[in-house]
Amino acid sequence: MTTTTGTSAGTPAGTPTGTYAPRPGAAPLPRMIAAQAALETKMLLRNGEQLLLTVVIPTLLLALFSSVDIVDTGAGKAVDFLTPGILALAVMSTAFTGQAIATGFERRYGVLKRLASSPLPRWGLMTAKTASVLVTEVLQVVLLTVIAFALGWSPHGNPFAVLLLLVLGTAAFSGLGLLMAGTLKAEATLAAANLVFLLLLVGGGVIVPLEKFGSAAQDVLGLLPISALSDGLRDVLQHGAGMPWGDLGILAVWAVVGLAAAGKLFRWE
Repeated sequence: MTTTTGTSAGTPAGTPTGTYAPRPGAAPLPRMIAAQAALETKMLLRNGEQLLLTVVIPTLLLALFSSVDIVDTGAGKAVDFLTPGILALAVMSTAFTGQAIATGFERRYGVLKRLASSPLPRWGLMTAKTASVLVTEVLQVVLLTVIAFALGWSPHGNPFAVLLLLVLGTAAFSGLGLLMAGTLKAEATLAAANLVFLLLLVGGGVIVPLEKFGSAAQDVLGLLPISALSDGLRDVLQHGAGMPWGDLGILAVWAVVGLAAAGKLFRWE
């Protein structure tokens, strides 16, 4: 019988021949979250319906209504009025509509249940989804900004106020989207999310000024998150206003209520 000596390939030095030192365990939490966020972003960008909501529709609306005089947007260039509203629509399409539909069907097919049993904690999964939404929104904002500049957009105002509005708007719509996806069936979520998208597109001050709806309706519509986000962005980017505290307050309330309700009522299966 021949005895083999030495260290085998892959065996740490000092370990007796024929034995191994396995190190089972999960990857570091930041790496898991980053990997899941990258996966979520890739799946979102490969989904044709999601691209239609997040890229195609906002881009077409901005180009069409800025070039063709269809809606009376008041004094000044149409693109100056439309761009803030389209940016708000892009946030809603990604954080609310797209996330609600995708999460609803993941819940239906048991994907969330399986992910919840993985080493990635549930809050880590939600963090990864939020990171995916933020990455997509950055791409949307860059694309829409380039198109708006090509159409003659002249923005003003405080960039920090714009960033704060976008962050609070994302939190508000994300909470509402997760609440819908975690409480309704997937088919109901699909129908409701698309219906809300269309209704808020028309009545949320995105394309049609709220003043066109009359004072009574304007007071009610002004409390919606899409109205607060589009009006706040418009005040800053078109009129050069400072911090739009009223709109920020409305978005903050929606964010707290939506995220708290989603955290309490969300069902994983």
